Amino acid sequence: MALISPSRRLRRTPFSDGVEAAGVKAYTVYNHMLLPTVFRSVQEDYRHLKEAVQVWDVACERQVEVRGPDAGRLVQLLTPRDLRSMQPGQCYYIPIVDETGGMLNDPVAVKLTEDRWWISIADSDLLYWIKGLAYGYRLDVLIDEPDVSPLAVQGPRADDLMAQVFGEQVRQIRFFRFVPLNFQGRDLVVARSGYSKQGGFEIYVEGEDIGMPLWNALMEAGKSMDVHAGCPNLIERIEAGLLSYGNDMTDNNTPHECGLGRFCNTQTAIGCIGRDALLRVAAEGPVKQIRAISIDGDPVPACDRYWQLLADGKVVGRVSSAAWSPDFDTNVAIGMVRMTHWDEGNELIVETPDGARQATVQEKFWI
Repeated sequence: MALISPSRRLRRTPFSDGVEAAGVKAYTVYNHMLLPTVFRSVQEDYRHLKEAVQVWDVACERQVEVRGPDAGRLVQLLTPRDLRSMQPGQCYYIPIVDETGGMLNDPVAVKLTEDRWWISIADSDLLYWIKGLAYGYRLDVLIDEPDVSPLAVQGPRADDLMAQVFGEQVRQIRFFRFVPLNFQGRDLVVARSGYSKQGGFEIYVEGEDIGMPLWNALMEAGKSMDVHAGCPNLIERIEAGLLSYGNDMTDNNTPHECGLGRFCNTQTAIGCIGRDALLRVAAEGPVKQIRAISIDGDPVPACDRYWQLLADGKVVGRVSSAAWSPDFDTNVAIGMVRMTHWDEGNELIVETPDGARQATVQEKFWI
């Protein structure tokens, strides 16, 4: 396999020294940064994530900071989710769309104060879209990428580990809420959130210099809990139906096609730039939509391209992510399926690199 050549265009993170010492075996590139993808093996990392606790370098989830008198107005321009009831201290998952209703990103918005927000982005250059809107609408805001690098703690023992480092108050943080907690004299935003269904936290590490001290403190405190360095796990995220922007959805898809219609308040999200387009989509309904799909047979190979889904020889969809699930004893997958074939139990053919396989549309994701 070819190696990634290092350069200034491909940034290391504040935690890279710790990641390398932990024996990382593979990376991908995400927002022009290194994102670990494997430590021991995908299967071993999966089992450990479900049984213990892991520390993830997710500094690649870059922040777009929006601050100033028009900050709230600008964030509402970006998303069809109604933000009027959102309070400082809350995190919201927000689909971000363009003027056609196409998905540009699916970040978490962190409302620090009424006039200061962080938008924790998936893999795309969203900063420039936001800057363009601010300039075009002549809004009174400042926009930049702050020195903030998220570190995730995920797994069933995440509360225990975090309490060792930040104190028992972490156990009181509600889902998708955050509080500032002290670490070595510095207040860090700590949110109950993360890219797994195993429970845990994301720490918004403000200041690169504090990155490795925090990493080392978590690793030391977690020795008795079998803490490991980890990363978002392909198998677990597919089981949970956690979508990957750029893999499972792109700007050619609307939120409704991605099963994210519940985050679209198109009637009340006045100001969203894609509102008119999404009102039409909401009224007519999508003609294709994300579905959970099981695939028969032995473990499938890596899904590094779309696999076509067929019915009676005709293309009716595509698989975008797939992996063997040890817990469910089948290949689990995420696919975009046309409405004519998206009902639970429909049997399709998927064209994998190893040949055609039987596939079945599931009622819901596995966890």
